[in-house]
Amino acid sequence: MKYIRDLQEGNSVRDIYYCKQKNNIVTKNGREHWSVLLQDKTGTIEAKVWDLNSPSIVDFDPGDFIDIYGEVSTFNGALQLTIKQASIAKPGEYNPDHYFPMTNKNIDEMWQQLTAYIESVKNPHMSALLKKIFIEDEEFAGKFKKSSAAKSVHHAFIGGLLEHTLSVTDNCNYMAGHYLVLNRDLLVTAALLHDIGKTKEFSLFPENDYTDDGNLLGHIVLGAQMIEKAAGSIPEFPPVLKSEIEHCILSHHGKLEYGSPKVPSLVEAVALNYADDMDAKLEIFTEIADYTVSKDWLGFNRFLDSNIRLTRGE
Repeated sequence: MKYIRDLQEGNSVRDIYYCKQKNNIVTKNGREHWSVLLQDKTGTIEAKVWDLNSPSIVDFDPGDFIDIYGEVSTFNGALQLTIKQASIAKPGEYNPDHYFPMTNKNIDEMWQQLTAYIESVKNPHMSALLKKIFIEDEEFAGKFKKSSAAKSVHHAFIGGLLEHTLSVTDNCNYMAGHYLVLNRDLLVTAALLHDIGKTKEFSLFPENDYTDDGNLLGHIVLGAQMIEKAAGSIPEFPPVLKSEIEHCILSHHGKLEYGSPKVPSLVEAVALNYADDMDAKLEIFTEIADYTVSKDWLGFNRFLDSNIRLTRGE
């Protein structure tokens, strides 16, 4: 299979891709065409179908696997595919594993590590909260394992939310052992819960797109709401402790301009913000390193706020 990340200008392509989006467009001069977003596990590419009357073009819909022939060109600095032939692929003609990005780590093993962290929390109220959300709610647990951590920035793959959460918790657990001012139970609890709202912010693959609640509220507010509801169902859950946990979630992006309704006021909230930010940024570099061998400057990355390159040393 010719993966999207390997396509280059001038390539002729005959392969099967997943149709993520399809829109009927009319240009300013009245020419009708389809604008299509094709996907495989390495990324997406915009494609155009100009000859809608061609017998070689079979109508298809988002969610279909499309057997296409096309040519790769560059438009406005980005690769684009012009589709010359298209038909709907039948089951058995493609392997779904090639089309949706997935963690390269074992999901069951990561889940065991996450539940081990839950068991390590000694405070009975925080332990009860974590077990109510992650263990007792089997529907949530199943969705959490399959969710991505983002639409495109970092950990944007099946299992990405679990991988990111576990990595952030690892970072927080280390900090709690190094900086004794930190309340380990509170920090580990907040780390495990900090992105639970993403199970409601994003739809599962193959869509992996913002839901209505994701657009209207965002995962930070959604996560705080989920904690409010779960803690409220636990008898005699301390109100101050609930507010401290919710504060860590509401402030974990660190700054108001980064989407946090509050800036960190607790030392645990500060630690969580740095652990989350570090994992996200290092994962961005990791994914760049996975898809490029260039040691040249790669240009400005708006998420890292810098012109970046990979290390040249051996």
